[in-house]
Amino acid sequence: MDLDLVPRLGTVIGLVTALVLIGLLLRWTFGHQRNVKLPTDDPDDPVATGLLTEVSRVPGLDAARVLRDRLRAAGIRATISQHEGGAGYALLVFPRDVEDAKVVLSRGSF
Repeated sequence: MDLDLVPRLGTVIGLVTALVLIGLLLRWTFGHQRNVKLPTDDPDDPVATGLLTEVSRVPGLDAARVLRDRLRAAGIRATISQHEGGAGYALLVFPRDVEDAKVVLSRGSF
């Protein structure tokens, strides 16, 4: 066996091993999310609100803004979404804030 071939063979094997390890690491890091569907891919979600949950529905934009501002003043992140066909507006919050939002909204305007 040629003595010059041994160091080159070791280098090639080392590079191939390093590339395989990097590929496995990248697949482990990023590859597992390929089959995960986002909440907005749910065909049963008519307005595709994703992770947000509706806590109230009002007919006008001004009323929705007032309620959204009340929730925000209480420290609850909220947003407004218009229903399909313009049939009112929904106040949306994250699932962990649903109970607190309902309490804040039930207090009225006093």
